Amino acid sequence: MPELRRDPIIGRWVIIATERGKIQSDFSKSEEVPPISISCPFCPGNENKTPSEILSFREPGTKRNETGWWVRVIPNKHPVLRVEGNLNRRGEGMFDFMDGIGAHEVVIETAKHNAAFSDLENKDVEEVIWAWRDRMLDLKKDVRFEYVLVFKNHGKDAGASLVHPHSQIIAMPTVPVRVKQELEGGRNYFEYKERCVFCDIIREEIEANLRIVSENEDFICITPFASRFPFELCILPKTHASVFEDLQKHEVTNLALILRDINGRMNRTLETPPYNFVIHNSPCKSGKLPYYHWHIEMTPRLTNAAGFEWGTGFYINPTSPEEAAKFLRETQ
Repeated sequence: MPELRRDPIIGRWVIIATERGKIQSDFSKSEEVPPISISCPFCPGNENKTPSEILSFREPGTKRNETGWWVRVIPNKHPVLRVEGNLNRRGEGMFDFMDGIGAHEVVIETAKHNAAFSDLENKDVEEVIWAWRDRMLDLKKDVRFEYVLVFKNHGKDAGASLVHPHSQIIAMPTVPVRVKQELEGGRNYFEYKERCVFCDIIREEIEANLRIVSENEDFICITPFASRFPFELCILPKTHASVFEDLQKHEVTNLALILRDINGRMNRTLETPPYNFVIHNSPCKSGKLPYYHWHIEMTPRLTNAAGFEWGTGFYINPTSPEEAAKFLRETQ
């Protein structure tokens, strides 16, 4: 029988409908990766095809915008928000406007054209995490920005236009509704129980041991109790932390370890699916919050929302999070 599950953070309900028959093999969406091309703007030697770099980690003695780098951050060539100008908030009758002010950057995660996180050495993934952190710290200094989002689209069906491994950072002048819902849910739970809902979820998941995919000293990866999509994943720091940029060196090492582990399990189980990856963090001006917990959401793009989902806000998930966790956990 289908089962309704309530997300304990924002109160959203999802439908777990396992009798719809989707199993792991039905979700395989492996994409054929094109051969390496010298025309790829993100590959070494093509630095002149991108905007001038904002940040790079590179070999000593090499010059900006030339080869020798292993992580490179550049402005997005086609930004959704632009850094120049003022917000210019205004109204027209009942309608509100402001200019599209923000920042849009691309993090080229490796010089290797076809490398997934699971293909890289741990130190290489650590460097990507440090790049995210450094850029978030810098962008948060701009008083116009209320929120900084790090996200990654992998594969055409997930919205990626280039094969070369990269993630993106967008700083924006407002806090996204989804994050506001998490903040409100976390605050309400804290006011009622005087505990962080994310910390309680971690304790509950460790005790139940039904939806844990992977864990180490600092991080745990679960399939959320009220998963919206098949094989949806959430990575959380085990110690309460509301600000991503507060990561310490040992935490960066263990975050890289779990990212590589999860990416490898997902690729082996689902045959390298397209996926989306987002870091949900505290807003720029909120400081440390006792009721919020930064976390990473990673979602393989295996199903599509249709009329029912768009019309009601309900998600129908044909694979239980317990079964998804079991598949991923048992993958060697």
